[in-house]
Amino acid sequence: MPNGKTAVLSCLILFLTLFLVAHAAAPAETSIVDFGAVGDGKTVNTKSIQAAIDHVAAAGGGLLIVPKGTFMSGALFFKQGVNLRVEKDGVLKGTTVQADYPLVKTRWEGVEGMHTSAFINFTDMTHVTVDGEGMIDGSGDAFPRGRRRGGAGGGGAGGGGGASGGGAGRDANDQTPNGQTPATRPARQSAGATTRFVFQQVGRPRLICFQNCQDIHISDLHLQKQAIWCLHLLYSRDVVVDNITIRSTIYIPSSDGIDVDSCDRVLIKKCDIACTDDDIAIKSGKDDDGRRVNRPSQNITIQDCTMGTGDGIAMGSEVTGSVRHVLVERCTFNGTSHCARIKSEPSRGGEISEIVFRDITLKDAGEAFDFELSWNMRLERAAASSTLTLCHDVQLINFTGTSRAVGTVIGYATQPISDVKFVNCRIAAERGLRMLYATNVDTSGLNTKVQQGPAIITGAAAASQPFKLPT
Repeated sequence: MPNGKTAVLSCLILFLTLFLVAHAAAPAETSIVDFGAVGDGKTVNTKSIQAAIDHVAAAGGGLLIVPKGTFMSGALFFKQGVNLRVEKDGVLKGTTVQADYPLVKTRWEGVEGMHTSAFINFTDMTHVTVDGEGMIDGSGDAFPRGRRRGGAGGGGAGGGGGASGGGAGRDANDQTPNGQTPATRPARQSAGATTRFVFQQVGRPRLICFQNCQDIHISDLHLQKQAIWCLHLLYSRDVVVDNITIRSTIYIPSSDGIDVDSCDRVLIKKCDIACTDDDIAIKSGKDDDGRRVNRPSQNITIQDCTMGTGDGIAMGSEVTGSVRHVLVERCTFNGTSHCARIKSEPSRGGEISEIVFRDITLKDAGEAFDFELSWNMRLERAAASSTLTLCHDVQLINFTGTSRAVGTVIGYATQPISDVKFVNCRIAAERGLRMLYATNVDTSGLNTKVQQGPAIITGAAAASQPFKLPT
């Protein structure tokens, strides 16, 4: 047996080891003001905040703090080990100068290429946390209106400024970080028949993008006025989005709340979203490029969320890589244009399957259900895929409340939507359910009180009576 001195020494070594491990595991906290950031709502702090990120990464990682104040910045690029906390009364606010958002390799609207970066960028990272009671503001209300929907825009770098743009407080030495090239003008070029199609697209920045990340946890923040998509989850897995508030209630083009794009194992819970496009959209690539990448979105759960203004929770329309195993439960749609949505186009292909919406409350919604596989065909579109989108096995369980129309279920003549089941759905509406090119649809659990016309509209009448929201 060890003597007393040996036992004491062993205890001291064990204590020291545990002390060092505990303190090594505790992330160091670094405030952006320690690197010269000024929270006056005028000074553009891109260079100083990026320097803080780089310092924390070089030191082995830690927590970057945004304290009280409004800190203007262009695009920021986080590195492995650097987590973000925006404290109460702290605001990270994007500029409205195009040159502050360089072109990066990413995917936008289902196609890979060189696109305008997001405001806050996390790429190729693991074990990422972003939290706090503060706000990230994309200045979308002040961004130059010349940027058309979809991200492309006319004009060159350094579009209009405005109150939230780079004003007198801009550092003359402030540059885009990491040697990124500022966006200049739209351009397209083919990389050849045997390689992927590559193009450049200049436009509004997304608010936050997690690209090719794993083990992500984002919670408690207030996100607002995204210049275009708000929270973009791309090629990522094991993601938790918890208790996030998203607001963009004035019109901003393509102002989606959360876009889940070719991701696996995603949980979105207790979020409150109101915008002027899809509140949550599940995507997986578009057309030829989507077939090349061929990555599904799958194993996604959305629970205990509230949708206000916006277009609800949608599968699509970029579904070429397939969307499957999605559960939406215990959600409320309050004044939402559409609620449960499935949308595709003839060029997409892919499969949408094993989709469940259950325990859903509607309060003066536009449509309870909106399933359209030839969605938004008023513009010129790509040629139809040789294999049309296959949509099947959809369950709609325990819907209650009011809407202007029960909705739409319209597939393709040669590829109908199939195996849809309504269970205990009780909806009061002005108009019924339009149904066309759909097989094996069980409506025995759909109980409706309809003010105008039949509860279920089929045949030519279904095609000729599209539901439109009041303007």
